[in-house]
Parts: sequence; C-alpha cells; structure tokens
Amino acid sequence: MTAPVTGATGEAVTEAAAGARVELRGLHRRFGGTVALDGLDLAAEPGELLALLGPSGCGKTTALRCVAGFEHPDEGAVLIDGRDITGVPANRRDAGMVFQSYSLFPNLNARDNVAFGLRVRKVAAAKRHARAQELLELVGLPTVGERYPHQLSGGQQQRVAIARALALEPRVLLLDEPLSALDAKVRGALREEIRRLQLSLGITTIFVTHDQEEALSVADRVAVLRAGRLEQVAAPATLYDRPATPFVAEFVGTMNHVPGAASGERVTVLGQTLPVDGPPVHGPVDVLVRPEAVLATPSAEGTATVVASSFRGSIARLRVQLADGAELLADVPGHDSVRLAPGVTVTVAFVDRPVLVSATDLEGADS
Repeated sequence: MTAPVTGATGEAVTEAAAGARVELRGLHRRFGGTVALDGLDLAAEPGELLALLGPSGCGKTTALRCVAGFEHPDEGAVLIDGRDITGVPANRRDAGMVFQSYSLFPNLNARDNVAFGLRVRKVAAAKRHARAQELLELVGLPTVGERYPHQLSGGQQQRVAIARALALEPRVLLLDEPLSALDAKVRGALREEIRRLQLSLGITTIFVTHDQEEALSVADRVAVLRAGRLEQVAAPATLYDRPATPFVAEFVGTMNHVPGAASGERVTVLGQTLPVDGPPVHGPVDVLVRPEAVLATPSAEGTATVVASSFRGSIARLRVQLADGAELLADVPGHDSVRLAPGVTVTVAFVDRPVLVSATDLEGADS
C-alpha cells in the first residue's frame, strides 16, 4: 500500500467510497447471429483489480459495457453489492468508465474535462475546480489544467480521462483497453500509475485488455474469456503456473507442444516420465511445456542442436532442433548464452513437475 495521496494544500485527497463487489450472473448477449456472452458468471471482490483477458471477440468489452450500463444483457443480471442494477441507467450505477480512445471534450481544457461530471451535477464552480485540481495532482498532472486535449500527449490525455472517471468518486472503475493506443514505454509507466491509484483509493477496478503481460503485471486476479465464456479466473501466478485448460496455457505465456504417450496420471515425453496435471488420460497426447521448464545441457552425445539464441538480459531464449526435426523453445540463464550458442549439441530434458496434456485424437480437444 502506498502512502496517502495529498493535494496542493498538503491535505489528503478525498478517497473514493469503499470498493464494491461486482457480480455477473449468467450473462448472455447476442448481436444478430454473433454470441458475445454465453452464460458468463464472474465476480470482482471489493477493492480488487480484476483483469478481463482474451482475444478479440471473446466478450470482454461487452461484459464491461454491461457493468457500465452501455449494453444490456439478453439474459442474466449485473449486481453491485448484491443489488441487481441490470435495469439501472448508466448514470446511476456509481461506476466510472475510461475508454481506449480517451473521449475527452476537445473544446474543454484538462481541468474542465475532469470537472465535467461535477458540473452536470451542479456542484459549485469553486468546489468542482478544486476537486479537479486535486485529481490532476493525483494522476501526476498538476500543471496541465489549462491545456486542451490537443496540447497533451496520449499518456497525459489518458491520465486526464482517468481523473475524470474518478471525479464523482465511483465505487467501481471500468477500464476498456486504456493503454492500447500508447507506445510501449508510456504504456508501462501508466499501468504502474493505474495500479498505484487503484491501491491508494481502494476502488474495485475491472480492466479489459488483450495483452497478457499487462494483465499479469497489474491485476489481483485475471479472468480469461473465450467465446463469451469464462475459461479460468485466478491470481496471475496461478494462471501462469497452473492453467486450467490448453487454451489458457497457450494464451497466457509461450508453450511448447511435444508429442507424448499418457498412461493414467503419468505421461512419457522424449523418454522422460512426468506427472499429468489433470484427470487421468490414456493414449497419444500433446504435452504442453513452458520454455523455462525445458532443460538444455551442452553434450557431445546430445541428439539436439541449438539453432538460434535470443539474448534477453537475465535469460536467453534458445530454439533447439530435435533429432526428428521438431523444435522446442528453451529459456536458460543469460550468462549461459555463450556456451549454448547456435550449433552447440545439447541434451534436452524437462523440469519434473506436472504438465498439461491434450488428447491428440480429438481435434481441438480441451481435455
């Protein structure tokens, strides 16, 4: 938890009301013949930052818009602290939303953009201007109040949009791909700022993104969606280390696919027997192994060869070709990159830990 945030007078900035519990119950939403949400059940706990992660068209933005009140589900309900708000207008939901495109009013300066909602609620000018200045300081922009959107960088515009969403002290903050239009350096800095603000204010936040690194780095939990359904929701480390399905394993991080033969709770792959992460399975399987679980050791008797190496500082990612022509990715300590240069013969083994498998005799199987 960060230290209290203070305004220009040195007094603590007013914090948002305690975060609310947001629950989606059996949400269905269709657009013509397209199913956007297919019975989605999900909850964000009070004060939590929950990331919705998935490919384009998986339903994550539709789910967010259902919470905001900009979309209405065909079936199911949206609840805040147990109260069904499915039919409540967007402006009465106690939720602030930040869009991918910033959506600032071009004819208003930064301070007036932040104060716009307060103006609509007929808050006195002096009070709303003071509140807007406090929020600009909160997002690290104390000196831009008189500037117009075209005079601000993309990162600054997004900070102003966040300040505007916080002006009415919502109990829920909704972020729809808020960083995707920014360059990599600004994106990294701003996501850290969003996390700092969220922790400082204790506001329940739902953050939509298609960027796995972004989701894993800022969220308390990550919900992976696929075709309008929830595949898995878990803490970032759990999601990465113990993916519930092959889809989650592929979408979150990099995976090697290696053919193996399963016999109940064990699977044999490249001559090594490993435990299966999941129910017992028999027969040919596709074994999913992360690059950091692949062990490549220089050996004159090895049957695999390093064909490429990419140095990444603390690690080096190797591309290793097996005797049958198949290739694996292996992550090794960066200082080993010299002795594991392209052309070096290696033996390949796997870290002895449970692996996820998918039956190869069922096309597209998720078992």
